[in-house]
Amino acid sequence: MTALTDLRRDASASAVTAGFVAVVVGAASSIGLLVGAARDFGLTQGQTVSWVLSCYLAISVSGFALTWRHRAPVKMAWTTPGLALVASLAASHGMHYAEVLGAYVLSAGLMTGLGITGAFERVTARIPASLANALLAGVLLPFVLGAFRVLPQAPLPVGGMLLVFLAGRARFPRWAVPAALLAGAGLSLAAGAVGPLTGGGLGTLVWTTPEFSLRGVLTLALPLTVLNLASQQLPGVAVLRACGFARVPTSPLVTWSGVASLLSAPFGAHTTTLAAITAAIAAGEESHSDPERRWVAGLSAAFFYLMLGVFAGWVVGAVGAVPAPVVAAIAGLALVSTTLASVTAALADERGREAAFLTLAVTASGVTFLGVGSAVWGLLLGGGLGWVLGRRRA
Repeated sequence: MTALTDLRRDASASAVTAGFVAVVVGAASSIGLLVGAARDFGLTQGQTVSWVLSCYLAISVSGFALTWRHRAPVKMAWTTPGLALVASLAASHGMHYAEVLGAYVLSAGLMTGLGITGAFERVTARIPASLANALLAGVLLPFVLGAFRVLPQAPLPVGGMLLVFLAGRARFPRWAVPAALLAGAGLSLAAGAVGPLTGGGLGTLVWTTPEFSLRGVLTLALPLTVLNLASQQLPGVAVLRACGFARVPTSPLVTWSGVASLLSAPFGAHTTTLAAITAAIAAGEESHSDPERRWVAGLSAAFFYLMLGVFAGWVVGAVGAVPAPVVAAIAGLALVSTTLASVTAALADERGREAAFLTLAVTASGVTFLGVGSAVWGLLLGGGLGWVLGRRRA
Protein backbone atom coordinates (compact mmCIF):
# COMPACT_ATOMS: atom_id res chain seq x y z
CA MET A 1 0.00 0.00 0.00
CA THR A 2 2.89 2.33 0.75
CA ALA A 3 4.20 1.97 -2.80
CA LEU A 4 0.81 2.73 -4.34
CA THR A 5 0.42 5.70 -2.01
CA ASP A 6 3.84 6.96 -3.14
CA LEU A 7 2.80 6.56 -6.77
CA ARG A 8 -0.46 8.48 -6.31
CA ARG A 9 1.39 11.22 -4.46
CA ASP A 10 4.25 11.58 -6.95
CA ALA A 11 2.41 11.05 -10.25
CA SER A 12 2.35 14.06 -12.56
CA ALA A 13 1.48 14.77 -16.18
CA SER A 14 4.99 16.09 -16.85
CA ALA A 15 6.65 12.88 -15.65
CA VAL A 16 4.31 10.65 -17.67
CA THR A 17 4.89 12.82 -20.74
CA ALA A 18 8.67 12.71 -20.24
CA GLY A 19 8.57 8.91 -20.20
CA PHE A 20 6.48 8.87 -23.37
CA VAL A 21 8.78 11.31 -25.19
CA ALA A 22 11.85 9.29 -24.18
CA VAL A 23 10.31 6.14 -25.65
CA VAL A 24 9.23 7.82 -28.90
CA VAL A 25 12.65 9.36 -29.46
CA GLY A 26 14.47 6.13 -28.62
CA ALA A 27 12.26 3.88 -30.72
CA ALA A 28 12.10 6.13 -33.78
CA SER A 29 15.87 6.53 -33.71
CA SER A 30 16.72 2.85 -34.03
CA ILE A 31 13.78 0.66 -35.11
CA GLY A 32 14.76 1.09 -38.75
CA LEU A 33 18.24 -0.26 -38.02
CA LEU A 34 16.73 -3.37 -36.42
CA VAL A 35 14.34 -4.08 -39.27
CA GLY A 36 17.14 -3.56 -41.79
CA ALA A 37 19.36 -6.04 -39.92
CA ALA A 38 16.50 -8.56 -39.81
CA ARG A 39 16.13 -8.24 -43.60
CA ASP A 40 19.85 -8.87 -44.10
CA PHE A 41 19.77 -11.94 -41.85
CA GLY A 42 16.85 -13.27 -43.87
CA LEU A 43 14.62 -13.59 -40.81
CA THR A 44 10.97 -14.49 -41.08
CA GLN A 45 8.28 -12.03 -40.08
CA GLY A 46 7.74 -14.03 -36.88
CA GLN A 47 11.43 -13.92 -35.95
CA THR A 48 11.61 -10.18 -36.59
CA VAL A 49 8.53 -9.54 -34.46
CA SER A 50 10.00 -11.76 -31.74
CA TRP A 51 13.21 -9.71 -31.84
CA VAL A 52 11.26 -6.51 -31.27
CA LEU A 53 8.93 -7.96 -28.64
CA SER A 54 11.70 -9.62 -26.63
CA CYS A 55 13.70 -6.40 -26.61
CA TYR A 56 10.83 -4.22 -25.47
CA LEU A 57 9.59 -6.79 -22.96
CA ALA A 58 13.02 -7.05 -21.33
CA ILE A 59 13.40 -3.26 -21.34
CA SER A 60 9.93 -2.76 -19.85
CA VAL A 61 10.09 -5.36 -17.08
CA SER A 62 13.64 -4.54 -15.96
CA GLY A 63 13.04 -0.79 -16.12
CA PHE A 64 9.81 -1.05 -14.15
CA ALA A 65 11.35 -3.28 -11.47
CA LEU A 66 14.47 -1.15 -10.98
CA THR A 67 12.51 2.10 -10.98
CA TRP A 68 10.02 0.73 -8.45
CA ARG A 69 12.78 -0.70 -6.25
CA HIS A 70 14.98 2.39 -6.12
CA ARG A 71 12.33 5.13 -6.56
CA ALA A 72 14.47 6.64 -9.29
CA PRO A 73 13.85 7.04 -13.04
CA VAL A 74 15.93 4.03 -14.16
CA LYS A 75 15.19 3.96 -17.88
CA MET A 76 16.37 0.91 -19.75
CA ALA A 77 16.98 0.59 -23.49
CA TRP A 78 18.56 -1.59 -26.11
CA THR A 79 22.03 -0.62 -27.25
CA THR A 80 21.89 1.17 -30.59
CA PRO A 81 25.69 0.99 -31.10
CA GLY A 82 25.51 -2.73 -30.35
CA LEU A 83 22.64 -3.05 -32.81
CA ALA A 84 24.77 -1.28 -35.40
CA LEU A 85 27.51 -3.86 -34.83
CA VAL A 86 25.00 -6.68 -35.29
CA ALA A 87 23.62 -5.01 -38.43
CA SER A 88 27.12 -4.77 -39.90
CA LEU A 89 27.56 -8.51 -39.40
CA ALA A 90 24.17 -9.14 -41.00
CA ALA A 91 25.09 -7.06 -44.03
CA SER A 92 28.41 -8.88 -44.47
CA HIS A 93 26.75 -12.31 -44.07
CA GLY A 94 29.63 -13.29 -41.82
CA MET A 95 27.55 -15.05 -39.14
CA HIS A 96 24.25 -16.86 -39.13
CA TYR A 97 21.42 -15.93 -36.81
CA ALA A 98 21.70 -18.76 -34.24
CA GLU A 99 25.42 -18.03 -33.88
CA VAL A 100 24.63 -14.37 -33.26
CA LEU A 101 22.18 -15.35 -30.51
CA GLY A 102 24.91 -17.44 -28.91
CA ALA A 103 27.12 -14.35 -28.83
CA TYR A 104 24.27 -12.42 -27.21
CA VAL A 105 24.05 -15.03 -24.45
CA LEU A 106 27.81 -14.93 -23.81
CA SER A 107 27.87 -11.12 -23.72
CA ALA A 108 24.90 -11.10 -21.34
CA GLY A 109 26.66 -13.59 -19.10
CA LEU A 110 29.75 -11.38 -19.00
CA MET A 111 27.65 -8.33 -18.13
CA THR A 112 25.83 -10.21 -15.37
CA GLY A 113 29.14 -11.35 -13.93
CA LEU A 114 30.54 -7.81 -13.97
CA GLY A 115 27.50 -6.65 -12.03
CA ILE A 116 27.39 -9.48 -9.47
CA THR A 117 31.09 -9.30 -8.64
CA GLY A 118 31.17 -5.50 -8.54
CA ALA A 119 33.90 -5.55 -11.18
CA PHE A 120 32.01 -3.19 -13.51
CA GLU A 121 33.88 -0.04 -12.55
CA ARG A 122 37.25 -1.81 -12.33
CA VAL A 123 36.92 -3.27 -15.82
CA THR A 124 35.68 -0.07 -17.45
CA ALA A 125 38.51 1.87 -15.83
CA ARG A 126 41.01 -0.31 -17.74
CA ILE A 127 39.50 0.49 -21.15
CA PRO A 128 41.05 3.76 -22.41
CA ALA A 129 38.23 6.21 -23.02
CA SER A 130 39.76 7.28 -26.34
CA LEU A 131 39.83 3.70 -27.69
CA ALA A 132 36.31 2.94 -26.45
CA ASN A 133 34.99 6.05 -28.21
CA ALA A 134 37.00 5.25 -31.33
CA LEU A 135 35.52 1.75 -31.40
CA LEU A 136 32.04 3.20 -31.09
CA ALA A 137 32.68 5.75 -33.83
CA GLY A 138 34.11 3.09 -36.12
CA VAL A 139 31.03 0.91 -35.73
CA LEU A 140 28.60 3.78 -36.34
CA LEU A 141 30.36 5.70 -39.12
CA PRO A 142 29.48 3.30 -42.00
CA PHE A 143 25.78 3.68 -41.15
CA VAL A 144 26.00 7.48 -41.16
CA LEU A 145 27.73 7.35 -44.55
CA GLY A 146 25.03 4.96 -45.74
CA ALA A 147 22.38 7.61 -45.17
CA PHE A 148 23.95 9.62 -48.00
CA ARG A 149 24.88 6.70 -50.25
CA VAL A 150 21.22 5.75 -50.68
CA LEU A 151 20.22 9.23 -51.91
CA PRO A 152 20.47 8.29 -55.64
CA GLN A 153 18.28 5.22 -55.03
CA ALA A 154 15.36 7.24 -53.63
CA PRO A 155 16.08 10.94 -54.20
CA LEU A 156 12.63 12.26 -53.27
CA PRO A 157 12.06 10.63 -49.86
CA VAL A 158 15.72 10.52 -48.79
CA GLY A 159 16.36 14.08 -49.99
CA GLY A 160 13.28 15.27 -48.13
CA MET A 161 14.43 13.45 -45.01
CA LEU A 162 17.83 15.14 -45.17
CA LEU A 163 16.24 18.59 -45.48
CA VAL A 164 13.82 17.94 -42.61
CA PHE A 165 16.63 16.56 -40.47
CA LEU A 166 18.82 19.62 -41.06
CA ALA A 167 15.96 21.98 -40.32
CA GLY A 168 15.04 19.94 -37.24
CA ARG A 169 18.58 20.02 -35.85
CA ALA A 170 18.44 23.81 -36.08
CA ARG A 171 14.92 24.33 -34.72
CA PHE A 172 13.81 21.26 -32.72
CA PRO A 173 16.86 19.01 -32.14
CA ARG A 174 15.13 16.36 -30.03
CA TRP A 175 12.48 15.73 -32.65
CA ALA A 176 14.72 15.94 -35.73
CA VAL A 177 14.97 12.17 -36.22
CA PRO A 178 11.26 11.38 -35.67
CA ALA A 179 10.38 14.27 -38.01
CA ALA A 180 12.75 12.90 -40.66
CA LEU A 181 11.17 9.47 -40.30
CA LEU A 182 7.68 10.90 -40.80
CA ALA A 183 8.89 12.91 -43.80
CA GLY A 184 10.47 9.83 -45.37
CA ALA A 185 7.34 7.74 -44.85
CA GLY A 186 5.07 10.50 -46.18
CA LEU A 187 7.17 11.16 -49.27
CA SER A 188 7.49 7.43 -49.95
CA LEU A 189 3.71 7.15 -49.76
CA ALA A 190 3.29 10.14 -52.08
CA ALA A 191 5.71 8.58 -54.58
CA GLY A 192 3.89 5.24 -54.44
CA ALA A 193 7.01 3.51 -53.12
CA VAL A 194 5.49 2.08 -49.95
CA GLY A 195 5.14 -1.68 -50.08
CA PRO A 196 2.23 -3.76 -48.78
CA LEU A 197 1.73 -3.80 -45.02
CA THR A 198 2.70 -7.37 -44.15
CA GLY A 199 2.24 -9.12 -40.84
CA GLY A 200 0.52 -7.07 -38.20
CA GLY A 201 -1.13 -8.38 -35.07
CA LEU A 202 0.13 -8.73 -31.53
CA GLY A 203 3.74 -9.56 -30.81
CA THR A 204 4.67 -13.21 -30.29
CA LEU A 205 7.91 -14.80 -29.09
CA VAL A 206 9.79 -17.28 -31.27
CA TRP A 207 12.54 -19.40 -29.67
CA THR A 208 15.76 -19.95 -31.62
CA THR A 209 18.35 -22.21 -29.99
CA PRO A 210 21.63 -20.27 -29.69
CA GLU A 211 24.81 -21.73 -31.15
CA PHE A 212 28.19 -21.03 -29.62
CA SER A 213 31.46 -20.62 -31.50
CA LEU A 214 34.87 -19.06 -31.09
CA ARG A 215 34.06 -16.80 -34.04
CA GLY A 216 30.96 -15.58 -32.20
CA VAL A 217 33.02 -14.78 -29.11
CA LEU A 218 35.71 -12.84 -30.95
CA THR A 219 33.60 -11.17 -33.62
CA LEU A 220 30.53 -10.21 -31.61
CA ALA A 221 30.39 -11.14 -27.90
CA LEU A 222 33.54 -9.30 -26.78
CA PRO A 223 33.09 -6.15 -28.95
CA LEU A 224 29.41 -6.03 -27.99
CA THR A 225 30.31 -6.14 -24.29
CA VAL A 226 32.86 -3.33 -24.69
CA LEU A 227 30.35 -1.22 -26.63
CA ASN A 228 27.69 -1.80 -23.98
CA LEU A 229 30.04 -0.74 -21.22
CA ALA A 230 31.38 2.32 -23.04
CA SER A 231 28.30 3.61 -24.85
CA GLN A 232 25.43 2.59 -22.55
CA GLN A 233 26.24 1.46 -19.02
CA LEU A 234 28.80 4.12 -18.12
CA PRO A 235 26.85 7.05 -19.65
CA GLY A 236 23.63 5.69 -18.13
CA VAL A 237 25.15 5.70 -14.65
CA ALA A 238 26.62 9.16 -15.29
CA VAL A 239 23.20 10.55 -16.28
CA LEU A 240 21.58 9.24 -13.10
CA ARG A 241 24.33 10.74 -10.96
CA ALA A 242 24.27 14.07 -12.80
CA CYS A 243 20.49 14.30 -12.32
CA GLY A 244 20.74 13.79 -8.56
CA PHE A 245 20.38 10.01 -8.20
CA ALA A 246 23.85 9.10 -6.94
CA ARG A 247 22.14 7.08 -4.17
CA VAL A 248 21.16 4.39 -6.68
CA PRO A 249 23.75 1.55 -6.46
CA THR A 250 25.50 0.75 -9.72
CA SER A 251 26.06 -3.00 -9.45
CA PRO A 252 22.36 -4.03 -9.28
CA LEU A 253 21.60 -1.97 -12.38
CA VAL A 254 24.32 -3.70 -14.37
CA THR A 255 23.45 -7.12 -12.93
CA TRP A 256 19.78 -6.96 -13.80
CA SER A 257 20.42 -5.54 -17.25
CA GLY A 258 22.59 -8.62 -17.81
CA VAL A 259 19.92 -10.97 -16.47
CA ALA A 260 17.27 -9.37 -18.69
CA SER A 261 19.58 -9.76 -21.69
CA LEU A 262 20.29 -13.39 -20.80
CA LEU A 263 16.62 -14.35 -20.56
CA SER A 264 15.57 -12.54 -23.73
CA ALA A 265 18.50 -13.44 -26.03
CA PRO A 266 17.11 -16.77 -27.35
CA PHE A 267 14.05 -14.88 -28.57
CA GLY A 268 16.18 -12.40 -30.53
CA ALA A 269 16.86 -9.50 -28.14
CA HIS A 270 20.37 -8.20 -28.74
CA THR A 271 20.96 -6.51 -25.37
CA THR A 272 19.20 -4.71 -22.54
CA THR A 273 21.21 -1.90 -20.98
CA LEU A 274 20.82 1.36 -19.13
CA ALA A 275 19.56 4.11 -21.42
CA ALA A 276 22.09 6.84 -22.10
CA ILE A 277 20.83 9.75 -24.20
CA THR A 278 17.10 9.33 -23.62
CA ALA A 279 17.71 8.67 -19.91
CA ALA A 280 18.27 12.40 -19.48
CA ILE A 281 14.71 13.07 -20.67
CA ALA A 282 13.21 10.92 -17.93
CA ALA A 283 15.68 11.92 -15.21
CA GLY A 284 16.02 15.63 -16.01
CA GLU A 285 14.16 18.71 -14.85
CA GLU A 286 11.62 18.57 -17.66
CA SER A 287 10.29 15.41 -16.06
CA HIS A 288 9.57 17.23 -12.78
CA SER A 289 11.13 20.08 -10.84
CA ASP A 290 11.32 17.81 -7.77
CA PRO A 291 13.86 14.99 -8.33
CA GLU A 292 12.02 12.75 -5.85
CA ARG A 293 8.98 12.72 -8.15
CA ARG A 294 10.82 11.92 -11.38
CA TRP A 295 10.72 8.15 -10.80
CA VAL A 296 7.23 8.15 -12.30
CA ALA A 297 8.86 8.90 -15.67
CA GLY A 298 10.68 5.58 -15.41
CA LEU A 299 7.39 3.77 -14.87
CA SER A 300 5.83 5.68 -17.75
CA ALA A 301 8.67 4.70 -20.10
CA ALA A 302 8.34 1.05 -19.04
CA PHE A 303 4.61 1.10 -19.81
CA PHE A 304 5.00 2.60 -23.28
CA TYR A 305 7.81 0.17 -24.14
CA LEU A 306 5.47 -2.64 -23.13
CA MET A 307 2.84 -1.26 -25.50
CA LEU A 308 5.35 -1.20 -28.34
CA GLY A 309 6.16 -4.84 -27.61
CA VAL A 310 2.52 -5.89 -27.43
CA PHE A 311 1.86 -4.36 -30.85
CA ALA A 312 5.24 -5.40 -32.30
CA GLY A 313 3.56 -7.05 -35.30
CA TRP A 314 2.14 -3.74 -36.46
CA VAL A 315 5.38 -1.88 -35.65
CA VAL A 316 7.47 -4.26 -37.77
CA GLY A 317 4.85 -4.31 -40.54
CA ALA A 318 4.77 -0.53 -40.74
CA VAL A 319 8.55 -0.15 -40.82
CA GLY A 320 8.91 -3.07 -43.23
CA ALA A 321 6.57 -1.41 -45.72
CA VAL A 322 8.90 1.59 -45.97
CA PRO A 323 11.47 1.35 -48.81
CA ALA A 324 14.88 -0.02 -47.78
CA PRO A 325 16.76 3.21 -48.73
CA VAL A 326 14.50 5.21 -46.41
CA VAL A 327 15.13 2.75 -43.57
CA ALA A 328 18.88 2.98 -44.18
CA ALA A 329 18.71 6.79 -44.26
CA ILE A 330 16.82 7.09 -40.97
CA ALA A 331 19.23 4.67 -39.31
CA GLY A 332 22.19 6.76 -40.41
CA LEU A 333 20.64 10.11 -39.49
CA ALA A 334 19.72 8.78 -36.05
CA LEU A 335 23.37 7.99 -35.39
CA VAL A 336 24.86 11.34 -36.50
CA SER A 337 24.97 12.94 -33.04
CA THR A 338 26.35 9.87 -31.28
CA THR A 339 29.00 9.38 -33.97
CA LEU A 340 30.09 13.02 -33.79
CA ALA A 341 30.35 12.90 -30.01
CA SER A 342 32.37 9.67 -30.19
CA VAL A 343 34.80 11.01 -32.80
CA THR A 344 35.31 14.21 -30.80
CA ALA A 345 35.95 12.30 -27.57
CA ALA A 346 38.23 9.78 -29.27
CA LEU A 347 40.50 12.44 -30.78
CA ALA A 348 40.41 14.93 -27.92
CA ASP A 349 43.59 13.70 -26.20
CA GLU A 350 46.57 14.47 -28.42
CA ARG A 351 48.71 11.74 -26.83
CA GLY A 352 46.24 9.00 -27.72
CA ARG A 353 44.94 10.52 -30.95
CA GLU A 354 46.95 8.35 -33.37
CA ALA A 355 46.01 5.10 -31.63
CA ALA A 356 42.37 6.16 -31.44
CA PHE A 357 42.26 7.05 -35.13
CA LEU A 358 43.76 3.68 -36.04
CA THR A 359 41.08 1.95 -33.96
CA LEU A 360 38.37 4.02 -35.67
CA ALA A 361 39.71 3.39 -39.19
CA VAL A 362 40.19 -0.36 -38.79
CA THR A 363 36.79 -0.80 -37.15
CA ALA A 364 35.02 1.27 -39.81
CA SER A 365 36.72 -0.73 -42.58
CA GLY A 366 34.58 -3.76 -41.77
CA VAL A 367 37.49 -6.10 -42.48
CA THR A 368 37.29 -9.70 -41.28
CA PHE A 369 40.59 -11.58 -41.02
CA LEU A 370 41.23 -15.06 -39.60
CA GLY A 371 37.55 -15.18 -38.69
CA VAL A 372 37.88 -12.13 -36.42
CA GLY A 373 35.82 -9.00 -37.07
CA SER A 374 37.03 -5.44 -37.54
CA ALA A 375 35.97 -4.25 -34.07
CA VAL A 376 38.40 -6.64 -32.37
CA TRP A 377 41.19 -5.87 -34.84
CA GLY A 378 40.59 -2.16 -34.28
CA LEU A 379 40.96 -2.53 -30.52
CA LEU A 380 44.02 -4.78 -30.83
CA LEU A 381 45.88 -2.60 -33.33
CA GLY A 382 44.91 0.69 -31.74
CA GLY A 383 45.65 -0.60 -28.25
CA GLY A 384 48.97 -2.01 -29.39
CA LEU A 385 50.00 1.28 -30.99
CA GLY A 386 48.92 3.17 -27.87
CA TRP A 387 51.03 0.86 -25.69
CA VAL A 388 54.13 1.26 -27.91
CA LEU A 389 53.80 5.05 -28.06
CA GLY A 390 53.22 5.20 -24.31
CA ARG A 391 56.43 3.25 -23.62
CA ARG A 392 58.38 5.46 -26.03
CA ARG A 393 57.22 8.59 -24.20
CA ALA A 394 58.11 7.04 -20.85
